[in-house]
Amino acid sequence: MSKGVCHQGQRGVWRIADDARAAAAAGLLLAISLPAAWAQGVPAGMPQAQAAPQGLPGGVPALSLPRAVALALEGHPELAAARRELEALEGPLLQGRARPNPELAYSLEDTRTATRTQTWQLNWPVELGGKRAARIEAAERALGQARADLDAQTATVRANVVAAYFETLAAQERAALARDSLALARAATEAVAKRVLAGKVSPVEETKARVAEAGVRVELAQATSEQRSAWLRLSALLGRTGAAPMPPLEGQADALPALTGPDQLRERILASPALQRARIEVDRRQALTALERARQVPDITLSAGVKRSNELQRNQVLLGVSVPLPVFDRNQGNLLEALKREDKARDELQAANVRLQSEAMLAHERLGAIREEATTLQRDVLPGAKSAYDAATVGFEHGKFSFLEVLDAQRTYFAAKSQYLKALAEAHRAAADIDRLLGVPATAPAWPANPN
Repeated sequence: MSKGVCHQGQRGVWRIADDARAAAAAGLLLAISLPAAWAQGVPAGMPQAQAAPQGLPGGVPALSLPRAVALALEGHPELAAARRELEALEGPLLQGRARPNPELAYSLEDTRTATRTQTWQLNWPVELGGKRAARIEAAERALGQARADLDAQTATVRANVVAAYFETLAAQERAALARDSLALARAATEAVAKRVLAGKVSPVEETKARVAEAGVRVELAQATSEQRSAWLRLSALLGRTGAAPMPPLEGQADALPALTGPDQLRERILASPALQRARIEVDRRQALTALERARQVPDITLSAGVKRSNELQRNQVLLGVSVPLPVFDRNQGNLLEALKREDKARDELQAANVRLQSEAMLAHERLGAIREEATTLQRDVLPGAKSAYDAATVGFEHGKFSFLEVLDAQRTYFAAKSQYLKALAEAHRAAADIDRLLGVPATAPAWPANPN
């Protein structure tokens, strides 16, 4: 055989192998581009999902995002600890409302019966200066801080669940696509094997096809492992331990989160749990300062009793009042500390405001840029890349284009699709960061199914 014929045979083998890989890639991209057959939604600012099916093959019911969030809020251990703290702070409030206990005193003068004198006396402390009101105010502010901490923890858990849910959903779709890709690779291998038996191509072509199929198996194993890892992270947020079976997830990954306007963002910043807690801390410190200032006013003790004298054979009424003299201790040190801590709380409020403004604006700007990128990719780039790839594939089948042109169109479409999926993931993370910082508003806009 001449060298030219040998080279032509090799080019034919390469061309058929590339053709098989292109067909497999086309099937995989078609599976990626298929629209989702279900609607999705999330509670409090996330996409709304339809009701979960009663059951799926294997007896494991599907898990919707609202259900996942509800399970996390119900069983997350950190939220349970925050609720315990809230319950515990009911104690200081109850104690702060209590008034000082009265005191019953008895004294005996002389042990001889004839000259014995006995005294029964009731002493009643009276708080002055508004100590009780300031004490109650401080306890109520501490309770309000615990509520704000619980709200912040709830927002964090909710945002983490949403991010983990979409990560698991993407891993689930990648695993499904890898299984479809393996099916296509097996079909391509069988087709090449038949052509080898027919003597149309070299056996080397079958070897390359089987190597490509083995690579797809490796990708499927990696995708399956990533799916299990993502589910373990999600199940940990749901408060589950152990190797629980992974249910299929409802929803569609190409639903972009809504972008709120600047005015709504500022409202959410002002109403965020972190700023609420910082404001309550200022109020609590003011109440503690008022309490320390009130302690500079001495309390009085009212006394009333009766004195029985056996020598005089009569009872005597006793009335009295005692007042401490603030000569040495005027509570000046505690008041100074309370004033400085009040100033510190104001500085922390200002710092929290600046930090939240900066981080929220950055996340908002990132979400807006990612939405614009995803919208452009879905509306302009992906259709053109897909059309060019389809045209190159058809032209290659009719001998009008070379395989290099098909491969170039395929790579362009692959890159655009990969960039689009990456933009979707970044959008979900940016929205979760905003909700983690600012909490989820009670009336949040729904996320559209299409970013148009």
